[in-house]
Amino acid sequence: MAGGAFVSEGGGGGRSYEGGVTAFVIMTCIVAAMGGLLFGYDLGISGGVTSMEEFLTKFFPQVESQMKKAKHDTAYCKFDNQMLQLFTSSLYLAALVASFMASVITRKHGRKVSMFIGGLAFLIGALFNAFAVNVSMLIIGRLLLGVGVGFANQSTPVYLSEMAPAKIRGALNIGFQMAITIGILVANLINYGTSKMAQHGWRVSLGLAAVPAVVMVIGSFILPDTPNSMLERGKNEEAKQMLKKIRGADNVDHEFQDLIDAVEAAKKVENPWKNIMESKYRPALIFCSAIPFFQQITGINVIMFYAPVLFKTLGFGDDAALMSAVITGVVNMLSTFVSIYAVDRYGRRLLFLEGGIQMFICQLLVGSFIGARFGTSGTGTLTPATADWILAFICVYVAGFAWSWGPLGWLVPSEICPLEIRPAGQAINVSVNMFFTFLIGQFFLTMLCHMKFGLFYFFASMVAIMTVFIYFLLPETKGVPIEEMGRVWKQHWFWKKYIPEDAIIGGHDDNNTN
Repeated sequence: MAGGAFVSEGGGGGRSYEGGVTAFVIMTCIVAAMGGLLFGYDLGISGGVTSMEEFLTKFFPQVESQMKKAKHDTAYCKFDNQMLQLFTSSLYLAALVASFMASVITRKHGRKVSMFIGGLAFLIGALFNAFAVNVSMLIIGRLLLGVGVGFANQSTPVYLSEMAPAKIRGALNIGFQMAITIGILVANLINYGTSKMAQHGWRVSLGLAAVPAVVMVIGSFILPDTPNSMLERGKNEEAKQMLKKIRGADNVDHEFQDLIDAVEAAKKVENPWKNIMESKYRPALIFCSAIPFFQQITGINVIMFYAPVLFKTLGFGDDAALMSAVITGVVNMLSTFVSIYAVDRYGRRLLFLEGGIQMFICQLLVGSFIGARFGTSGTGTLTPATADWILAFICVYVAGFAWSWGPLGWLVPSEICPLEIRPAGQAINVSVNMFFTFLIGQFFLTMLCHMKFGLFYFFASMVAIMTVFIYFLLPETKGVPIEEMGRVWKQHWFWKKYIPEDAIIGGHDDNNTN
């Protein structure tokens, strides 16, 4: 079929390993997934804080002034201020740079060390923001938060993919996305509560980011290393014992040998950044770049970290804007459960395609409703019925993202790279994600001011393109052991031309040649 080869449970011809799903590995993955709280809390908190009057008065009085004096006669331009947008977006620029450092540390010193650095940097950044007295302190705090997000997003998805058995790898990896959605929801609820405080509500909102940071730091101490990471550092016997523990079986010789083969192949790679450019890794390079790009160009972070600002721009009152953000946060979290249930039953492709169609339709409808009420002039008001419809379609849009491009945007890149290029692949995934998150964060309010309701049509067209991209080029990876992923590309109608017949990917020679 045009969409690529189907791979059945057990790896589509790959090896089937001993062992099952143990309580130990589930608990380990749940704790590790809490790294997503850092990213999620920040996504949710920044939009609410930037819509609080006290925060704007202290740090961005020009924005508050233009709102009160109606300096702009168009509803689309109420918050168009580059410094205000820099407060939100600077984090993601720092995360982009940090992800490259994290890739080296993750490979040389293990996933846990990267998780610890990420949590510590996020903690310090949260304190900077909570006690900020000027914009410079705010930006420094945001940059430190970005370092934390870069390290956490680099190490956590890889850790989860390596610990989880192939048959439930998708569900356990999506625990990272679930933690992100919980962080977003908690942040929205906190923003709603702190907005009622007489003063310093924004400090409480920003300071509470220290809580998920502490969870991450503690988790990095109590979590075990992955067998892959132990083998990379020469701890073979410890790696085998850990593999027995997480698989709940004594006979793990086949899987352990596969891991050893993969590590030996990886050790021969002096520069994973150079090797990822080789032909046989072309599919991994493309998807580690394209998936995070498309994930951000859906426009989801317009909703996630600008939701209160967006709703306020459209005429929702202060409380209504924050409560609408809470509602979308609830939808986001609950819809992620759909992905956890479906990803290892029905596969990645089905969720990608269904979610893409759903998001495309909703973006068109939201843009049309806004265009009908505000036109190109930006003058007009929302009727209660129209506001309800816009909120409803945004919620359906968020649901589609939450069970498709949200979790799969982290899962698929983390599972398709063989060990020898995995740190580089994940660094590319995180850095591309952060770069385009930065662009959206920095320029969305300006784009809204100039493109008006057409901005939603722009995002809809991007969703259509990426859905077609997935249909034709992404093979199914459900149930494929992570070290056997190279076989998937060799079976695909398009990617097989890039994979040499005698290529050894993930430690195995498909033709039994040396």
